[in-house]
Amino acid sequence: MSQNWLHRHPNLKVNAPLVDQQPPEARTQRRRLRACHECDWVSALPPLKSGEKACCPRCSHVLVKRNRYPAQRSMALAMASLIALLLAVSYPFVSFSYSGVSNRIELTETASTLIAFHQPLVAIGVIMTIVVLPAVYLIGTLWLQYGLLRNDPLPFSRSTARSLSHLTPWMMADVFIVGALVSLIKIAGLADIELGLSFWAFCVFAFLLLMTVQSIDADWMWFALEGEPLAPEGTQTGMSAAAQQLTSCPTCGLINRLAPNGKDYCVRCHERLHPRLPHSVQRTWALLAAAAIMYIPANVFPIMTTTSLGNSSPSTIVGGIVELTQGGSWPIAGVIFVASIIVPVGKLFALAWLCSVAHRSDALNAQTRTTLYRITEFIGRWSMVDVFVVAILVALIRADSLMTINPGPAALAFGAVVVLTMLAAMTFDPRLLWDTPITKSSGQNDARPVRK
Repeated sequence: MSQNWLHRHPNLKVNAPLVDQQPPEARTQRRRLRACHECDWVSALPPLKSGEKACCPRCSHVLVKRNRYPAQRSMALAMASLIALLLAVSYPFVSFSYSGVSNRIELTETASTLIAFHQPLVAIGVIMTIVVLPAVYLIGTLWLQYGLLRNDPLPFSRSTARSLSHLTPWMMADVFIVGALVSLIKIAGLADIELGLSFWAFCVFAFLLLMTVQSIDADWMWFALEGEPLAPEGTQTGMSAAAQQLTSCPTCGLINRLAPNGKDYCVRCHERLHPRLPHSVQRTWALLAAAAIMYIPANVFPIMTTTSLGNSSPSTIVGGIVELTQGGSWPIAGVIFVASIIVPVGKLFALAWLCSVAHRSDALNAQTRTTLYRITEFIGRWSMVDVFVVAILVALIRADSLMTINPGPAALAFGAVVVLTMLAAMTFDPRLLWDTPITKSSGQNDARPVRK
């Protein structure tokens, strides 16, 4: 823990952490409290062993998960991920041959080719989600954990740690792999496909990136980085934090007492705090309306145009699904149908319904609605499969006059739908579903330890 932090907060009682293998609960004798990010219930964290997690007794949301050797493991995985990413951007990704004409592309060409077709926003979205943001996340992880292992955090460690959680939803290497497989299966019957070293390296990278994200023990990290101030005096478990004029930091999890105006900053990580996300329902409605509007051109206009021997054939999302079905590619058609139709439409209706019932929810159905919210938040990013399919096919299928694929205006519109629905899920505050007159209950004071 930095001496600067102690100097800024001389009145806070903290446990000076040692960066070793002991979890936070082994270094303090007092109860550590958390307020659930999804239902606002205040509970005490139980002692956890490696491989265990503490769940909210009210809504079962995971409050804390405990990993073994968190710093060493995340550093090793992050370093391996960066090596795999470096290989993925340095070698050919995939090549194809059609009637004597061949083409070979690298990973970054899936974005750069889109710029040549006047699709810079789609290109930026592709390269940011599969290369830039994951690289920033991994470098930040190495920077942060290296300082913690030295028991001397490096400069900007707190802002780096705060940024990691914000980057996670926008890293889509795993979604890109699915898009690549769909693209290759889609054209496998038309041309000879050869997978390059970059393809396999990127598959390894996507897997290691997921492992790196899972290896981050945020509770241990913040305890080792900045200690843990005592919970505000008078904090009670078995009640909502809002009923006690408290709120939980969405980044580091620390319970803070709110200022009289309801606005403040976390004393540990300096994240902005609110009792509830400001204008949550209104902002979610606005984003949903924008997404619904963009979904119309996303389905009306062609998402890509295939030109073969001078004949152009524009294809919409639904038209592409029909063509795949008629060609016997039922599994691929099913993937595209789910990712491009079921997921975005389902997410629009689910979030709209949650917004409409947010202020008239009750404890009996809040659990079901919270589960729906979790599903909605999880599946949103997978709609990017269709955008990645377009990016790969446009870059790969460049066989002069024999066959080319150009992106259509629907690619940008559909990408906007994905981003807007993801933002809508982020702006919706699930704690609104639990805001009832009942604020206290017996027998639900401690979080439940669960083996992962």
